[in-house]
Amino acid sequence: MFNKLKLFALIPLLLLSSACVFEQANNPVAREDREPEAATGFQQNKAVVGSKHMVAAANPYASNAGFNILEKGGNAIDAAIAVQLVLTLVEPQSSGIGGGAFILHFDNSTKHLSTFDGREVAPEAASQDQFLNPDGSAVRWIDAVVGGRSVGVPGVLKALEDAHKKHGKLPWAELFSDAIKLAEEGFIVSPRMAKLVAMGFNPGVKKLAKASHYFFPNGVPVKQGRLLKNPELAEVYKAISKQGTKVFYQGWIAQSMVKAVQNSAIAPGRLALTDLANYRATEVDAVCGPYKQFNICGMPPPSSGGVAVIQMLKQLEQHNLAKFSANDVNALHLISQSSRLAYADRARYIADPDFVPVPVRQLIDDQYLKQRGQLINPVQDMGQAVAGEFSHVAKLAIDNAIEMPSTSHIAIVDSAGNAISMTTSIEMAFGSAVFVEGFLLNNQLTDFSLTPKVNGLPVANRLEPFKRPRSSMAPTMVFNQDGSLRLVIGSPGGSRIINYVAQTMIGVLDWQLDIQAAINLPKITNRNDITTLEKGTSLEALKPQLEAMGHKVAIRDLNSGIHGIEVYRGKLVGGADPRREGKVFAN
Repeated sequence: MFNKLKLFALIPLLLLSSACVFEQANNPVAREDREPEAATGFQQNKAVVGSKHMVAAANPYASNAGFNILEKGGNAIDAAIAVQLVLTLVEPQSSGIGGGAFILHFDNSTKHLSTFDGREVAPEAASQDQFLNPDGSAVRWIDAVVGGRSVGVPGVLKALEDAHKKHGKLPWAELFSDAIKLAEEGFIVSPRMAKLVAMGFNPGVKKLAKASHYFFPNGVPVKQGRLLKNPELAEVYKAISKQGTKVFYQGWIAQSMVKAVQNSAIAPGRLALTDLANYRATEVDAVCGPYKQFNICGMPPPSSGGVAVIQMLKQLEQHNLAKFSANDVNALHLISQSSRLAYADRARYIADPDFVPVPVRQLIDDQYLKQRGQLINPVQDMGQAVAGEFSHVAKLAIDNAIEMPSTSHIAIVDSAGNAISMTTSIEMAFGSAVFVEGFLLNNQLTDFSLTPKVNGLPVANRLEPFKRPRSSMAPTMVFNQDGSLRLVIGSPGGSRIINYVAQTMIGVLDWQLDIQAAINLPKITNRNDITTLEKGTSLEALKPQLEAMGHKVAIRDLNSGIHGIEVYRGKLVGGADPRREGKVFAN
């Protein structure tokens, strides 16, 4: 009998068109000097090289769908739409049309970088006591995330439609063909999806009837290697492909979402038809800052990723990480300290700028970051860092929001040099577990601070009607001095995303690793608390040295899912995180 696990392993090969090449990055883009120290415990990926176009996404089905669009003459935004539609089907634990996204789009012809904010929005009926017990304390986090109460207005489809209207090349309906076919004919359930279902990571999946029926057929967790069909989602896609997102936000799909949220068997929510009808994605300027000879650009608030990644790198500039070998203990110490400083500012200041004044310009000011970088002791952990002070900003309390790592990242460069860096999420694994017409709804309202005030001071990221919750998603692009594209990168990972992205960028820009080698590096994080080293890697041996520097150290799995594309020596060099199931497709 054919081994089903082998079948999933063969999916990339079975799906590939003859134009797709998997060329090892040994000769055309080899770095001259430094050999990376890779994480252990999983199969290492090698860089993929292309000369025309490239897609890196979290599942081979999704990467293939985006690649097919590029092969048909579509551009980066066309491909991103196809990828997201398939991810909704094959990676429902991480993202989907019931969630939100942040999108960076680079137009190579004009050298213009734009961003599309498809973050979820709190319903009009949301209130600051929504996640509080009668005594004013916050409900348990696991009780907050499951059910309709945690659902925000989904935004990813509207952001993608807006981006397509402005930048798309192929007809909207054509972008749905692969996803519809897969939903109707079925896809092979991946090991990761099956594992997360079986382990019961999200208790709501088993408790809510519709989700349970789909993910636990006949009461048994869906198995890896099984062919799984989703005819309901196929019908949703057919409707959206013909009618645009209006049917999603104002038609029968909207009605189904509202009914499911308001009548959830666990924690009914407050989503209304008017919330969906009034949803708007926004196009805003990217936040950018210099690092050495590069220009780093990311999403502005309500994402904290863009500001924090720039802060981390700029604070480290005076410490010159290039003088260290990859993941040298002294370099890792410096990275952890810069992260402490960035997370301190993040916790106090970053929130939806339509509701709270966010001092973005001051937070990434060169002089401010130089002063912050000087707070870093090269041989001693600073302990918990304190946020910087800005005289014109009101006193704010520290946020206690929890972000879970079930997110996905898409990196694309098309044949014209246009690029997409898109991080997309439904928050916790399987979101709220509210399953509607074949897709899951997000639980992003728990990305707000569950407690609106601390010691009488308001929290910037408190829940309010029409407000977008803060995020750590950090879709990023790096540009050379001449404005040409250098790097497209991003990661899932909840509040650790900022660390994953910054460390990988340092691997490429300072340690001269190719993107895949930088992704493979063992991970370290510090969110202004403890220093965490990736379990099962060589970093475990550094624990005594870091503790001697004053660090409190923990060792645990760090499940990043980084995808990235370099433009290097006239080639596209792509990487996918071996800790998950991502694949790079290239021509």
